[in-house]
Amino acid sequence: MKNSTNDKGLFKSIKQDLPASIVVFFVAVPLCLGIALASGAPLFSGLISGIVGGIVVGFLSNSSLGVSGPAAGLAVIVLNSIESLGSYEVFLVAVVIAGIIQIIMGALKGGVIGYYFPSSVIKGMLSGIGIIIVLKQIPHALGYDADYEGDLTFMQSDGQNTFSELFNMVDYISPGAILVSIISITILLFWDLYLTKKSKVFNIIQGPLVAVAAGIFYEILTSKYFTEFSINPEHLVSVPVAGNFSEFIGQFTLPEFSAIFSSDVFVVAITIAVVASLETLLSVEATDKLDPKKRITNTNTELYAQGIGNIVSGLIGGLPITQVIVRSSANIQSGGNSKLSAILHGIFLLICVSLIPFVLNMIPLAVLACILFMVGYKLAKPSLFLRMYRLGWSQFAPFIITILGIIFTDLLKGISMGVLVGVVILLRNSFKNSHFLHPVETDDGIHKVKMTLAEEVTFINKGAILKALSNLPPGTFLTIDMSKSVKIDYDVLEIIDNFKASSESRKINVTLIKGNDYVIADY
Repeated sequence: MKNSTNDKGLFKSIKQDLPASIVVFFVAVPLCLGIALASGAPLFSGLISGIVGGIVVGFLSNSSLGVSGPAAGLAVIVLNSIESLGSYEVFLVAVVIAGIIQIIMGALKGGVIGYYFPSSVIKGMLSGIGIIIVLKQIPHALGYDADYEGDLTFMQSDGQNTFSELFNMVDYISPGAILVSIISITILLFWDLYLTKKSKVFNIIQGPLVAVAAGIFYEILTSKYFTEFSINPEHLVSVPVAGNFSEFIGQFTLPEFSAIFSSDVFVVAITIAVVASLETLLSVEATDKLDPKKRITNTNTELYAQGIGNIVSGLIGGLPITQVIVRSSANIQSGGNSKLSAILHGIFLLICVSLIPFVLNMIPLAVLACILFMVGYKLAKPSLFLRMYRLGWSQFAPFIITILGIIFTDLLKGISMGVLVGVVILLRNSFKNSHFLHPVETDDGIHKVKMTLAEEVTFINKGAILKALSNLPPGTFLTIDMSKSVKIDYDVLEIIDNFKASSESRKINVTLIKGNDYVIADY
């Protein structure tokens, strides 16, 4: 497999990366703002972290298709931390320290943690996020949702949950949002299912870009001539608008470094570093699985890049940064080919936020909801569920539990539930597969049995081996073959030793075939 660092030239695939970056940019804007709102931080702080995640982390990262920015999984931690530390300026010190910790984690090869998540759990994570995206965007597509954009948790900050919001949204349905959603979905499906197969030009001019342009045109038209079908202001993107350059610069916030030696600051910093690194590693693993070229990201380099990104973000007033799967998925599905798409999306954020925020503020959230519908569906295709089911319960159980956990709790808890199920299945299989017990052809009615131990036998297998030995009837001629074993725990050897010692009283004859590559008990 080819590593992303082998790519020749940053701009070699700009034809694919430029259109993909525009789609990611449109998806990122409301998510950055929504996560900042949920975090109790200035709205501009979310945009800062989106810009830094795109440009700084994108440039330093080893991930070909990953996109970084503020993450919904950190919103509650950020909100509580700002309250406990007393000010946003003090919180920014914790963000900077968290970045330093991540650099240290990368230097200590901490990125290896990402390789220990089962494939079934990662696939379940992607499908779970896909389903959550669709469920969470339905209210936005039909009118208005008091919950912030980017929320992936079951219990919402507006007092509703994922499913109760679907009933609550009846009070907010607006004709204008429905019309915009119908127009957007029509454009996106027509582009994806028909036009892209007719000409390469429709792969360069992406359907989401056309849908956004149509949404802006709809807003301009209805706000002037058909006000009864216009979009409510609260259902439009809402980027902070600075009146002049001084006001724009004033939106950046500097850390209060006088609090750098506070123990509370370090506790928050460690929490952010651990959670942000875990979300990043999970996203890296998932993104690599979605990569059509199956490139492998160096996770230690990724932690280093995220650390630098968090230091920069904290220094200029931004939220903590992680690699995020929603934007990364949008990047992949839009044809992104290299990390240039992530960098360009950050540049577009910077340009538009600083020069033309009023244009962004004409984009209906219903359009962006429809774009995310497409992302969500492609992450949770029904064919994937069927394929995982056919692989058997050892793969399907962690997969489906991860999905249900993500839907009914949150991302990290759902993944933890899936991993736990995966571990239980692993232990169960290990318990069952420690040995092979089979009868040998008997002569003159003598009962012969051969027990062949597995290549690796651990203390987990004690119960299964002990049960098999205990069930042998008197008069058995038992051969225990350990020649194929590379590692046998002393606990197991002790069981065999004790059984051999008591075998004479049980009228069982025991023969051992020992291996040479491990130390065994002295029989």
